[in-house]
Amino acid sequence: QVQLVESGGGSVQAGGSLKLSCTASRYIFRNCDMAWYRQAPGEERKLVASISVDGTTIYPESVKGRFTISQDNAKNTRYLEMSSLNPEDTARYSCYIYPPETPNDQCPFRYWGQGTQVTVSS
Repeated sequence: QVQLVESGGGSVQAGGSLKLSCTASRYIFRNCDMAWYRQAPGEERKLVASISVDGTTIYPESVKGRFTISQDNAKNTRYLEMSSLNPEDTARYSCYIYPPETPNDQCPFRYWGQGTQVTVSS
């Protein structure tokens, strides 16, 4: 079993920046694909960034150039660095790990973190 804990959310004015953290209870990011999702009230959960085990990243157009995934392997932590935030970025952000495209024995599972709230005011 793996626990994922997000932190770093908060309130920020438009144009500001935040850095979210997703810390895993054990060293697992090397073996799992990982993604950040967000969900605003009344809306579906949407992908905002993903990174595969080979380091390939994907960002939707809505956040491309503003959001970046980074990592600190020594801390079992992946980050979502967000800049030029706008009110449309307001949502609860969650991290998610899942099996890679080429399966491996170390990551047969899927886990979500509990999420962290980001609120951007105009």
